[in-house]
Amino acid sequence: MTAAVQVVGGVDPHADTVSVAVLTAVGKVIGDAEFATDADGYARAVEFLTSHGLVERVGVEGAASYGAGISRALTAAGISVVEVERPTRSARRRAGKSDRLDAYHAARAVLAERSTPVKDPAIGGLRALHLARRSAVKARTATGNQMKAILVMTPEPLRARFRGLDIDDLVAALLRCRGFYADPIVADTIVALKVLAERHRHLGRQIQALTARIDPVVTAANPALRAAIGVGPHVAAQLLITAGLNPDRLTSGFRS
Repeated sequence: MTAAVQVVGGVDPHADTVSVAVLTAVGKVIGDAEFATDADGYARAVEFLTSHGLVERVGVEGAASYGAGISRALTAAGISVVEVERPTRSARRRAGKSDRLDAYHAARAVLAERSTPVKDPAIGGLRALHLARRSAVKARTATGNQMKAILVMTPEPLRARFRGLDIDDLVAALLRCRGFYADPIVADTIVALKVLAERHRHLGRQIQALTARIDPVVTAANPALRAAIGVGPHVAAQLLITAGLNPDRLTSGFRS
């Protein structure tokens, strides 16, 4: 092979390793290898690809997740990276399942043009913020449900004290609770409820902080989307993350 030969690559990434396969532009197998998911491994993967010819494109499975590291390394080396889908179950049954076979599948998907552009790397930070916010919202909802479940089981005098309060008023009322309770059941229940109330408030503050961080990111990425009626920071973030692999998923009115 000479440097003038056109080649394409395919990558099957995992937590600790990436499998890389190389094909000619007409689909002839050149070779494959496995590398570690660290700076040295990525550098050797790039060297392996470029040593076989002029790399036209590289298809990466999960370019936004396990393949993010190798995708960044390839892009930094001036190599075009595209996202390819995992083989279907039927395809895996026919061809067998292994990391190297999946890497060849990724390379063949590039040749068949079954690929999409890799999203803007800046969306990676937005994805992290969005995931953190979403998990905080989920945890806060679970905490509120736990407080309500405990109150259902408490003695009537204590339950009556907090009956009819919405979740925010319940949290505020519980955090104001002071004093000594002679009944050990009531005392232990109040302790548990106050811990949950403190957790609920803390999670609320986390959600506010993450939302404040997300808002300018999505506004800078797509001002028209953020300005649309009914599109808040977290909705805009989800749309940008979803459309990151394919901007055509957003209507033209939301394109920046």
